[in-house]
Amino acid sequence: MTATAILTPSEGAALAIHGAPGHGEGGPASKFVVVSYGFWIFLLSDIVMFAGFFAAHAVLQNAIDGGPAGSALFHRNTVALETACLLLSSFACGLSWAGASARRMAWTQSALFVTGLLGAGFLALEAREFAEMIGAGAGPQRSAFLSSFFALVGCHGAHVSVGLLWLATMMAQLRIKGFRAQIQRRLLCFNLFWHMLDIVWVAIFTLVYLLGGAR
Repeated sequence: MTATAILTPSEGAALAIHGAPGHGEGGPASKFVVVSYGFWIFLLSDIVMFAGFFAAHAVLQNAIDGGPAGSALFHRNTVALETACLLLSSFACGLSWAGASARRMAWTQSALFVTGLLGAGFLALEAREFAEMIGAGAGPQRSAFLSSFFALVGCHGAHVSVGLLWLATMMAQLRIKGFRAQIQRRLLCFNLFWHMLDIVWVAIFTLVYLLGGAR
């Protein structure tokens, strides 16, 4: 003998609004949540890769093989300017998401443009730093320390370069398609990616330039 559920009028109305169980508040997550969650998993895998580079550099910081150490190579003013560019670009990137949430196209595009401009400035300063080091005979082949330095900092720079290409694509998509749902999701993922690069750079600044430059 099976029991028949008896619904009150209020419960029946709720069922009519939310549908069958599994499709209301406790049902499948929205695509916005699913995409965000999936992108977080990608970012975590990227962070694991950076952790390997950090570990290698921490072990090899003293393996200079008679070559120059970080204290003789790093220019703190240049590094400070690089850091300022990336931190300000992260702030501008956050403003782009605020503008997109408010559906203000000029605000969003201006913030993305400033983000790209500061990111490009960061890359230009980093490229000049690399060129000066290689010109002085302190290239990645000179010592294990320098190999780990170029691998770690260069990997971060490559991520910034990819981020700038993504940013340009997002600006074009916003201009053509506007604030569609899929564009909003892509812009959120870009924001997460760019802020992750900012966090990784803070770790590089601390481990490589502050601690390594003091050796």
